[in-house]
Amino acid sequence: MPSRPYASRPAADFDFRFIRYEKVGYRATLTFNRPEALNCVNGPLLREMIEALRDALYDDAVAVLVLTGAGERAFCTGADLKEQQQFLERPRDYYKWMADFIECHDRLRNLGKPTVARLNGIVVGGGNEFNMSCDLAVAADDIYIRHVGPSHGSVPAAGATQFLPLIVGDRRAREILFLNDEIPAQTAKDWGLVNQVVPRAELDAAVEALCAKLYRKLPEALRYTKQQTNAWRDFIWGMTIGHARDWLTLHNTAPETQAAGRAFLEKRRPDYEAMRRAWAEDAHPEYPHGAPTRACARCGAQGLPADFAFCGKCGAAL
Repeated sequence: MPSRPYASRPAADFDFRFIRYEKVGYRATLTFNRPEALNCVNGPLLREMIEALRDALYDDAVAVLVLTGAGERAFCTGADLKEQQQFLERPRDYYKWMADFIECHDRLRNLGKPTVARLNGIVVGGGNEFNMSCDLAVAADDIYIRHVGPSHGSVPAAGATQFLPLIVGDRRAREILFLNDEIPAQTAKDWGLVNQVVPRAELDAAVEALCAKLYRKLPEALRYTKQQTNAWRDFIWGMTIGHARDWLTLHNTAPETQAAGRAFLEKRRPDYEAMRRAWAEDAHPEYPHGAPTRACARCGAQGLPADFAFCGKCGAAL
């Protein structure tokens, strides 16, 4: 018997920490498993998802993949802002993080099998990008969807900026991304962000019924239908995601991003008025302490902020 290079593995063989991966019958279920952090996404979780999605693609017994979150509070709340703090010191590592983010969405969107988002809790920022990378979505009636970038300093949405105009239309996409209001489940259904809204107690039954319908379809015809309906998403994603990756890497350390990150960790709102006042008064909005233009005559240190009165290396007056 020849070896099978694309053989799948039993789900129990995977030693995942940040996701749960299960295969029962024709259905695979991938669960964000960080309920203590509202199922926010970090780098290790993305890499575990990539491995699980590769297996789901390889396994011909898997007809449908369900994506959901652990617990009842959150489906997924996007990037782990605590993890993101490390990129302030090594912004080039954000470029690497984005590589995992992009690969994860590419694998989910191009799985060749239908995918269903089981929205069991709040869906925030990058969580909605995972929702939109799935083919269909069923939501509990007490959840909401929200994007928060301009409100809380998380980086501008990569995925939502591309996909929301296709799903809900241009004006509504701008409303969602600019205003950051909560979108109740029924409104999300009316706008086309989810397919079904059911009472929480009926969520699992509704997801199972939808998966059963998808199972009773021709797999090759379904795969090609998925490929063709991906066309516009693939086009806009391919045209813009590389630009987004570079821009986000460069601007992840912007002063307003840093200030908003501190506000998040301190559990308060960013001081929007102070930021705008600094812009209006030209108070070095791009640099917290002035542009790095000064040098120290005593020790030769270069790149000192323009507002510094003393050298940060030797302490000499500037």
